[in-house]
Amino acid sequence: MEMTHWLPEHSAALRDLRARGMSYSEIADTINKRFHTAYTRYAALSRGQRMGLGGLERPEPSLSNRGNRPESTVLMRPRIELAHEIRREPKAGAVRWPKPFSGEAETPQLRCVEIMPRHLSLVELERGDCRYPYGGDRDDEPITFCGHPRRPGSSYCTPHFHLSRDPEASAAPVLSTAWLRVVGVT
Repeated sequence: MEMTHWLPEHSAALRDLRARGMSYSEIADTINKRFHTAYTRYAALSRGQRMGLGGLERPEPSLSNRGNRPESTVLMRPRIELAHEIRREPKAGAVRWPKPFSGEAETPQLRCVEIMPRHLSLVELERGDCRYPYGGDRDDEPITFCGHPRRPGSSYCTPHFHLSRDPEASAAPVLSTAWLRVVGVT
């Protein structure tokens, strides 16, 4: 993306042309002809927004640069409602805030395994050690790891491997006999 630097005279011309009610496309064309530059419509729009001149909505012209045209040659454009024009003030009571929770929440029973972890830090872990994490629930609590020998093909020891798997999902076979019949293997 090429960075453009607007000279003060270019910015002054942009402000003047915008006050006359010109579109940013017309402004870019006029500035390019006058100063031999290559600003795009988007560059003029962005600079105008940074200068606080507004966005795409067209201001009422303070000076008529259109001349006296007959009514038949003036093209009437349909008015497009912009997003900021559609917004309306909310009616009283229309905004519904969530009710504050003041009751007691039940803490779910966590599944656990009957294993005494070694509580190794990340630096102390060896290549074949279980990486099941413990702790870290509070800001000042360190995170330690199980550290028992890993199950082949897993990052966890056998008890933690089974703990971390959904027993219903892992019990279902990946390929059922019905699927194999559809494919035509059996």
